[in-house]
This record gives sequence, structure tokens and C-alpha cells, in this order.
Amino acid sequence: MSAQPDLLYSEEEEALRAAVRDLLADHCDAPGVLARAESDSPHDRAAWKALTDGMGLAGLLVPEEHGGQGATHREAAVVLEELGRAVAPVPFLTSAVVATEALLACDAPDLLADLASGRRIGTLAVALSVAPGAAYKVVRHEDGTLHGELTGIADAAVADVLLVPADDGGLYAVDASAATVTPQVSLDLTRPLATVTLDGAPGRLLGDAEPAVHRALRAGAGLLASEQLGLADWSLAETVRYLKERKQFNRPVGGFQALKHRLAQLWLEVVNLRAAARNAADALTTGEDTQVAVAVAQSYAASVAVHAAEEALQLHAGIGMTWEHPVHLYLKRAKADSLAYGTAGAHRTALAGPVDLQAP
Repeated sequence: MSAQPDLLYSEEEEALRAAVRDLLADHCDAPGVLARAESDSPHDRAAWKALTDGMGLAGLLVPEEHGGQGATHREAAVVLEELGRAVAPVPFLTSAVVATEALLACDAPDLLADLASGRRIGTLAVALSVAPGAAYKVVRHEDGTLHGELTGIADAAVADVLLVPADDGGLYAVDASAATVTPQVSLDLTRPLATVTLDGAPGRLLGDAEPAVHRALRAGAGLLASEQLGLADWSLAETVRYLKERKQFNRPVGGFQALKHRLAQLWLEVVNLRAAARNAADALTTGEDTQVAVAVAQSYAASVAVHAAEEALQLHAGIGMTWEHPVHLYLKRAKADSLAYGTAGAHRTALAGPVDLQAP
């Protein structure tokens, strides 16, 4: 029988959290994120450069022999918690996790090294809404070139290399300059989507698409829960801080019993989400009960993150409804994340079989 996992944060993980939080405070403050979200270039390349060049975080999951850090999904989860807290517009989840996991299932050490160094940004050309194990759209492979259109591709606008599944069962690396990337209207202004059109683009065969895509989406779904935890944790902490400062009838609003009850309920939800997210990250690290742990985390995470952001917006009252306050970015990210890598319903359906609890 395997030992019970230790889901508490290690000293190294807490040190990593502190370093990432300090860096984001300098490079990814709320006014800066708000300004970028309203611009034509929402991605924060300066913050991404600081995360990759300064801390080597793009290569966190890449083995040391390929130029990476050789860390585990637990460390990546801590980084995603902090990126969620800052609603940071950087492609860590899409490039350093999902695209990297797809490459780890193939034989492409040069591309892995490029992504690990931060020299290039990669994205898996599968719609952000696709759940692990679900069907996904492919392009046509004909005479050594790729033809077709793929929609809902996250961070494609900033990618240098696209990992594209084709109808022959292969996964191909396509230089982004050989594709037409058209921005789509996205609810989440900090993680924009795009349509990728390939019209005779050359592609380099990396390996079989199905195992690579499944591995990538499974890691994406599991670690997305940590981002959702960061969103929820910020929403709760910021709301508590605001309600302590705002006064009504000459007393802090946070002292009213009805609001205390709402915050206490939200705190319980966030604590439970932390346990589920940590369990998913640990399962991805050890490879034990991964399918169940990821499905449990994603069955629960979306509702908590959305609820936390909704409470933050409502309890900030008038200021929360303005575009000058960042809470709307958290609500939009939480709502978009609730559809990313499969809905909660899709994950509950996937969970029913392994735990022998069929839906009615």
C-alpha cells in the first residue's frame, strides 16, 4: 500500500512562492494588468521574460538534461497559484505546462530546450475547452503539409511554435509564422484565444498525437485547479481587507453578521479547493490515481473560483462594478477557467467510472 501523500507545502515550495510573488509585485501589478487587458497586446512579455530568464520557470517541468529545472508538478502548481493571484497575462500554463507535457511525450529535445529557456513559446493547437480524453479537431496532412482551421487556441497570438494534431495520427510542430493566427473575441482578456489557419504549412512530425495530447490536457486540467485556487484566494483575501476598511454607520462593514457568514462559507470552500488542487498536483507528480485526482479537482474548482470572484465583485459594492478595479478580470478568468480543459460536468462524468459511482 502506498504512503499517504503529504499535501503540505515544503520549505522549498514556500520559498518559490515568495520569490514568484515578489517578482509579480514588481512586474505584474493590478494597474499594469488592467492597462494591458484594454490594449491590443494583453500578453506581458516583460513579466514573462523575468519569469523565464530570471527564475527559469519556463523549464520547471523539463528534465535537467534538456536544459530545464527538473522540478515536479507540485512546484508548477505553486507558480500557478501565484499567477492566478495576479491574474498574470503570461503563457505559463499553455507553454510551460501543456505544450511542454506534449513534447515530453514525444522525441523533441531541441524544442523542449527552446521552451525551457523561454527563447520560444509553444502552444498546443487544441481548443482550450477540450477535456482530457475527449475528441478534438485535427487538420489534414497532405503531401507533407498541413491544411485546416482550428479555433479556440489559447495564447496562439504569442506562440512561436504550434503543436498541431493531424488526421494521420501525428503531432506536428509548425512555426507560427507559417500559420495565420486571427484573434477571437475572448471573455478572459488576460488569456486571449485565436483561430489558427493552416494553408499548406510545413510541419515536423514529433510523434503520436493521441498520447501526447492526452498527457498534455491531463496536466493542464490538474494544474489549472491551482490557478483557480490562486484566483479564489486573492478574491477572498482582497474582500476581507476591503470590508475591514470600509465603514457604514460608523463601523467596519466586515463586522456585520450576514457578511461574516458569507465570508466564512467562502473560506471553507477555498480551503477545500486547496486540498483538491494540491492532491491533483501530487498525483501528477507521483503518477498514482492521477485520473481520479484531476477529475475531483476540476469537478470542484470551477464553482469555487467563480463564487469567490462573484462575492468579491458584489461585496466591493459600487467600486467592484467599475473597470478601474481589477476584480472584473478575476471574474472573467474564473468564468473562462470553468470551461477550460473540460467543464465540471465533463469531469464528474469522467470520474463516475473509475470510482464506480455511475450517474443516474
